[in-house]
Amino acid sequence: MAEETINGAPVTDGMIQEWADEAEAGYDVERLRKRGRPTVGDGPGAVVPVRMDEALLKALNARAEQEHVSRSEAIREAVRAWTQVA
Repeated sequence: MAEETINGAPVTDGMIQEWADEAEAGYDVERLRKRGRPTVGDGPGAVVPVRMDEALLKALNARAEQEHVSRSEAIREAVRAWTQVA
């Protein structure tokens, strides 16, 4: 069986014991890093595929980069403005 490593360093029995002791002592749940994508509104989000021609996609990417937002956020903002939803 291959030796387990973390970032190239071998995992030792001592390391495993330290992790186990830490877990048994308990974690401050508020300090744990939350995982997953951030929410984008109320409730779970839905993926909505959209087709765009090359010119529209280039314009979208350029504007998103100019505004320092993701392409998805730029699309959400445009849809909010068009539907007049906050």
